[in-house]
Amino acid sequence: MRYSVASLIANAFSGNRNWTPAWREPEPKSRYDVVIVGGGGHGLATAYYLAREHGIRNVAIVEKGWLGSGNIGRNTTLIRSNYLLPGNEPFYEWSLKLWEGLEQEFNFNAMVSQRGVLNLYHSDAQRDAFTRRGNAMRMHGVDAELLDREGVRRMLPFFDYDNARFPIMGALLQRRGGTVRHDAVAWGYGRGADEMGVDIIQHCEVTGIRVENGRATGVETSRGFIGCDRLALAAAGNSSVVAAMAGLRLPIESHVLQAFVSEGLKPFIDTVVTFGAGHFYISQSDKGGLVFGGDLDGYNSYAQRGNLATVEHVFEAGLAMIPGLSRVKALRSWGGVMDMSMDGSPIIDKTPIPNLYLNCGWCYGGFKATPASGWCFAHLIARDEPHPVAREMRLDRFARGYLIDENGRGAQANLH
Repeated sequence: MRYSVASLIANAFSGNRNWTPAWREPEPKSRYDVVIVGGGGHGLATAYYLAREHGIRNVAIVEKGWLGSGNIGRNTTLIRSNYLLPGNEPFYEWSLKLWEGLEQEFNFNAMVSQRGVLNLYHSDAQRDAFTRRGNAMRMHGVDAELLDREGVRRMLPFFDYDNARFPIMGALLQRRGGTVRHDAVAWGYGRGADEMGVDIIQHCEVTGIRVENGRATGVETSRGFIGCDRLALAAAGNSSVVAAMAGLRLPIESHVLQAFVSEGLKPFIDTVVTFGAGHFYISQSDKGGLVFGGDLDGYNSYAQRGNLATVEHVFEAGLAMIPGLSRVKALRSWGGVMDMSMDGSPIIDKTPIPNLYLNCGWCYGGFKATPASGWCFAHLIARDEPHPVAREMRLDRFARGYLIDENGRGAQANLH
């Protein structure tokens, strides 16, 4: 069914009895051209673009939970392309361009809101770093504005500008950044992929990868063996576990990242803001809740929950930036299992097993990268060569010494 004003009116008059399911619940076939492990945003986007851009429709997505039960539904919904390094900036800008046309393309309201992303700076050194980043963005044709203190104050007058420890001196602004409804992204890509013949197999846990004569021949699952010609892994925080089934050890660690939402408020913040003196970022949802997050919990885990010490740490950073948050109630929190790479940048590449492909290491940037990740991973699977904007996201860059170290913190996953 195509969603439109006409279909909405017609179903209103029929008592909403004629809506069709957004996707099928197929039984797995014995063999597919491509099997994708992971039914999150990246796996769904990969299947969608395999079918749409490359005509490969005999594809299965196997997901151990329900569609969108992982990190795609456990994030703070931010999209942006304000990166510095050549290995990242073209990729995330391509992703932002795909976001801008996504809703019309797959006929689903993902609630893309380009309300702007504001990165605060608090010292001369930070100002110089953001100036450099802004210049790098503009050299790639990406919008960037450097604001002084008064420019920020005109946008957000309720911030603490004169805090002795963290005075706000200005900000780097990308007006095309913003937020997207995370669940709707999963539903839109899932619906679009299903419409083109992709099988989305939910509640189907991968328990093993069968490798014969140096090639992956399929996956053992809780619903039986599924054979394939090409196998693609997009399992986010569980990438290490799944890759180990094929005898691979990945340069990533799994960490918990918490996010929070407050009680509903009247319109408060009409943009996205990140705190430069600590790791804190905040926006306001359409329901009125403030959505915010901060640092990793700091220990390795596969649990989708965090600890109270990090809750306190995040709230302290928020109050240092916006004292008025002290009067706001936090309603709930959740945790995502982050696949943290050693240099803080992702991996989209072939593995030593010729027909086994890898998509992981997304750290904090996984949600905003969803469209470009799917586009580039589909290109890699279909053509067996990397897409130009993902060419530097190689698996062997850690052995070769060609890191994409956006933060300049070295090869230590928990610091990124």
